[in-house]
Amino acid sequence: MSPPTGTKDKSNSAAARVLGSATAGIAELAVFHPVDTTAKRLMSNHTRVTSLSQLNQVVFRNYANESVVRKAFSLFPGLGYAAGYKVLQRVYKYGGQPYVNDIVTTRFGADFENAFGKKTGKAMMSATSGSLIGIGEIILLPLDVLKIKRQTNPESFKGRGFVRILLDEGMGLYRGWGWTAARNAPGSFALFGGNAFAKEYVFGLKDYGNATWSQNFVASIFGASASLVVSAPLDVIKTRIQNRNFDNPESGFTILKNMVKNEGITSFFKGLVPKLLTTGPKLVFSFALAQTLIPAFDKVFGK
Repeated sequence: MSPPTGTKDKSNSAAARVLGSATAGIAELAVFHPVDTTAKRLMSNHTRVTSLSQLNQVVFRNYANESVVRKAFSLFPGLGYAAGYKVLQRVYKYGGQPYVNDIVTTRFGADFENAFGKKTGKAMMSATSGSLIGIGEIILLPLDVLKIKRQTNPESFKGRGFVRILLDEGMGLYRGWGWTAARNAPGSFALFGGNAFAKEYVFGLKDYGNATWSQNFVASIFGASASLVVSAPLDVIKTRIQNRNFDNPESGFTILKNMVKNEGITSFFKGLVPKLLTTGPKLVFSFALAQTLIPAFDKVFGK
């Protein structure tokens, strides 16, 4: 198989990829965890919200009538699980995708170029690598499940700690893994693909690693927006699977059927506007930061 002609970007060191991605994850968590809690609670709500008082109850729950400060702190449940999950996820996703992309480029670069052309082929390889890394992200599913339950259904813990839950629930923490993979595959394809297409066609970059902060930021907006819209329906189902009680056997298909029957088709896009306004900036922030920090750290380690 002939190698691709000039499609491969400069590779960064493993240390730079890990440190850059981890720093982006920590920064994202510090700024956006309350926003994530709000979006998850809105997606988990099964009733129509028609007033500000109802919205207040859905978002702040038992703290709906408390002071502003106590309301704010109530949006930080499950921070320990969130920290573990978010940092590992960002290191795996932002640091792992370039590895997969290197493999795809080396082995199948010529095939992508022949099928899509040089520029589009390079962007498609980035998107495909993102999709593959997104599917593998289900290995972190238990931490994601515990984070979401702590945010939306803390009663399900029944006073149990992390180790006790792992022992009690076992593989049950991987419940909904199929829906998660189905959501991650197109979502990550759109994230890395949209980002790559912007760098390729909007900024005309030959090496994506040479993008400035502002270019990474704009390209991340393209990728994040596409990712959130594409993955929205499956994300709602995934969230409802994960936030129910541990002993609830309701399947994803049952949830899907009940959503159509009781809430209508628009229910699959519940929380999309808050996600675009809140999770969107969060994803843009961390993705742009990681893409900027990874080559920056690589220069430091290369000295």
